[in-house]
Parts: sequence; C-alpha cells; structure tokens
Amino acid sequence: MTPVTTFAGQRVALFGLGASGLATALALKAGGASVIAWDDNAEGVSKAAAQGIETVDLREADWSGFAALVLSPGVPLTHPAPHWTVALAKADGTAIIGDIELFCRERRAIAPGAPFVAITGTNGKSTTTALVAHILAEAGRDVQMGGNIGTAILSLEPPAASRVHVVELSSFQIDLTPSLDPSIGVLLNLTPDHLDRHGTFAQYAAIKERLIRGSDLAIVGIDDGPSRAVADRRGGGLVRVHVPRDAALAAEALVVRDGSVRDPAGATIADVAAIRSLRGAHNWQNAAVAVAVAQALGIDPAAIQAGLESFPGLPHRMEAVRVRGRVLFVNDSKATNADSTEKALTAFRDIHWILGGKAKDGGIFPLAPYFERIAHAYLIGAASDAFAATLEGAVPYTRCGTLDAAVAAAAAGAEASGAPEPVVLLSPACASYDQFRSFEQRGDVFRHLVRALD
Repeated sequence: MTPVTTFAGQRVALFGLGASGLATALALKAGGASVIAWDDNAEGVSKAAAQGIETVDLREADWSGFAALVLSPGVPLTHPAPHWTVALAKADGTAIIGDIELFCRERRAIAPGAPFVAITGTNGKSTTTALVAHILAEAGRDVQMGGNIGTAILSLEPPAASRVHVVELSSFQIDLTPSLDPSIGVLLNLTPDHLDRHGTFAQYAAIKERLIRGSDLAIVGIDDGPSRAVADRRGGGLVRVHVPRDAALAAEALVVRDGSVRDPAGATIADVAAIRSLRGAHNWQNAAVAVAVAQALGIDPAAIQAGLESFPGLPHRMEAVRVRGRVLFVNDSKATNADSTEKALTAFRDIHWILGGKAKDGGIFPLAPYFERIAHAYLIGAASDAFAATLEGAVPYTRCGTLDAAVAAAAAGAEASGAPEPVVLLSPACASYDQFRSFEQRGDVFRHLVRALD
C-alpha cells in the first residue's frame, strides 16, 4: 500500500467503493486523513463499512469541511451528465480528483525523483504496460505495475528512488489527475473512443494529451494523425515511434521495419519479428515503445532483447492458445470493435474467423479491405444477421450461433484447408454481453474448447 500522507489531518469525501475506491479509502486512512465514503451500490457501502471506513450518504454531508472529493474513474465527471456528487463538490468549490492524483502528490512529497512510467492510448495500453514491466523485472529492477491494469495504484508499494512504477492510465483517470507528471509519459495512439463520457473526440484527445504535456520525457506513437499532432505540439523531450508507411516520417523516429526496432540512423536496437506474443504491426509499435522506455531507464540492450523474447503476452489479446497439427488457434476476445479486430486480421492470412456478439456502431464494414485474408467466417451471437449481410458475396460464412459450435466448425474447416498454416481466430469485433458476462469469460470458454479438441 501507498499511504496518502498529503491529506493527513484533513476530511476527504470519496465516492465509488469498487476495488480501487476501497484501496483509495484505506490508503487515505493509513496516511492520516478522515475519510467519508459513499456509493450508489449498497454492497460497496457494506464492504467499506466492514473494513472500518466511515460511510455517510454524501447528500447529507457538510461539504464545507472537505479538502477534496476523490471520485472513482467509472463515475461521470462531465458526460453524459455530471454525477450528483460532482454538482455538490462544485457548488462548494471542492477539488475533484482521483486516485492517480493522490499518487502523484504522494510521489512529489516523499520521492520526487522516483521513476514513474505512465502509459495511455486508445489501444494497446495493457500489452505495452505489461511488456514494459516485464522487461524491467527481467532486468532485475524493482517494478510496481498497476493502475487501469490489475492492481489499484494505491495498493502498490510507495514510490522510491530505486523502484519503478509502470502504470496504465485511461482517459477517465487522466481527467481526474490535474497535476499528472510522470517521468516518462507514453501515448500509443488516438482513435475515437468513450465519446459518451467525453462528448467529442477533440475533448477525448485533449485529455489524453495532458499526460504528454506533464511528462519529463514523452514517447509518442505517430502512426495516426491526432497522435502525430500531439507530438508536434510537444516539441523537445520527445521520442517518436513509427511503424513506417511513410519514409519521411520514418526518418525522424524510432521505427520498426521488417520486424526490427531501429534508431533514426537505421541501427537495429531489437528484433521482434519472431516473437509470437508480439504478432502484428500494432504489437511491433508496442514493442518499440517498450524498448524506448527501457532505454530511457538505462536497461542494457541485451536485457531488453531477452525481456522481449520471454514476454508471455496477455490473455485474450492475440493469445496463441494451441497449435494442433498445422492449425494455430488464437484468442483475441479483447477485440470488441472493428478497430481492434483490424489489428488481428493484418497479422495473419488463411484465417478461419470466429466473430459476432453484441455489435458496435459501424459493425464490420471497416474491415472489408482485409476480407481477402479470410478463408471462412463463423458467426455467433446477436450480430449474426448484420454481419452475414456484410460478408455476403465477399467471404464464405457459416451461421454457428454459439461459440462451441463455431470452434468445432472452424477447427474442422482449418484442418481440411490446403493452407500450410491456417489460423482459427476468435476476434469478435463485438461486445460479449449477449452470451457472456465479459470478454474475459468469452476468451476463457474459447481457450477451454480449443484445448478440449481431440
């Protein structure tokens, strides 16, 4: 735990008592603050009370004595409408912050030079965060990983000069962190996302850019226009990372060409082409960013390469589950929209594609340029009719309905194909909620079905 001493002796309101909210309340108490907590969910209130946290309906509280409102990042700050606690805090002039802000203040107070790597972007945050932490740990560094991935930031060990915090940040978390100041800040990419919470893409991108503005060193992927504009506005203290489509851009950046991470002079720093947990151009970008972070933290090149090669990958993200005969089975259940699935389709050919679920806006129309890579599609879930209409005449497909039927059909189809290395790919381009409670459960079921094949 990181006790939050910067609010010692002060009253703090806290709303949102999920895992990170509970961790935050306990960290504030451990640092000497008086915490008054609440949640719209009665179960969360009960759990907090059982751990000795004072719970009071904040509608009935005296706001004049609060030093801050600590808000869960899952609670709307601005859109579609501010939560009722936000209105109460603003009416009293109370600062509204999140747990990342508490960490930043504590770091400045107790270990201002402690290495703090903050990673954001629309896609690839979790893989890059885990990869950076893995490389550093394999090189013998004391690493704490958390934030939007895994462990709440205040449940991690406190900042220290010899300890590196590698933290994934969502736009919701950044929005609640006015003094975000990592030693290394990473922006991977920017595409429209969470517009229901931020109103416009411009506002979403501006929130992400705060991480880059506050960083001592910024590392920015420049493969999309909005991120490239962020890099241009940053100026100095910047490493650009590019998987080149454009020679002019490649000349000024750390690049990945033919599976090799190269410096601007063209010298090879690391090789990623043969690393199965880092397939595809998007993962090459993730790897190049991780290399840049590790270099900035003084990791030896040989140790960086060893860390890349030993990285196991993350579940449900281009996860190689099994090779059965000639057939590779890949679990990409995390791909809940077309933009994410595009990354998987560009990584393979001879694809037996399992897709479907609860469709997102736009469906799979944006994936049409990659249909020539698909040998056969196997449709599941509520999106089957809409996706069949999109595939009609372009890709042969089978309506399977359920994941178990799709795995069986895809395995048989791939085995019977004449392709030298066919791939059965679960990359649904859909949310899971029509048949599963989460993408994790969907991926777990896929993994179980694949491993149970004779």
